[in-house]
Amino acid sequence: MEARVVRYAKEHKQATRQRIIETAGRRLKRDGIDGSGVATLMKDAGLTNGAFYAHFESKEDLVATVVSEQLRGQREWLASFPAGRDGVERMVRTYLSPEHRDNPEEGCPSAALLDEISRCADPTKETYTGSVLAVIDDIAARLAPHDPPSARTKTLGIYALMVGTLQLARALADRQLSDDILEQGVRNALTVLNAASEG
Repeated sequence: MEARVVRYAKEHKQATRQRIIETAGRRLKRDGIDGSGVATLMKDAGLTNGAFYAHFESKEDLVATVVSEQLRGQREWLASFPAGRDGVERMVRTYLSPEHRDNPEEGCPSAALLDEISRCADPTKETYTGSVLAVIDDIAARLAPHDPPSARTKTLGIYALMVGTLQLARALADRQLSDDILEQGVRNALTVLNAASEG
């Protein structure tokens, strides 16, 4: 009986931690790191402030964990597209869509948080770097399945272009101009993608 109680407590703690990470991911991408205090993040998860430190050492620890989890989710999202260049093209078009632009809390953590991640402490930047490179390597493996490292630099370029395009599209008050930026971003990304395929 005692082992069952301990097991339940461990499973409950892990489920609670995961709930904090998921709700914090949405809030951070919507309101930013600086715009999301611990009290708000815990309230979103249906918990008190006091419970926070049972799961994370600091807000920075939570941010690093959220960024890593969000990028793991992005890798899962990428895996939902067909293999090969056509799948990457569909991913580009979906990423640079009005729907993604209009729903930052459900979208890419890089586009939503990059400017703030650049001001985070080194452990968060290191977590981000490792996680984003895993995304890049997944895309590169789709573009050059027999030699993924050969496509890594161009893939980084495509990813940077997409993230920057989405950030700019979200910042514009002119909806038509924002839509035009997204469309041009798709064309630009596909031009680089075609060059990567030929190279």
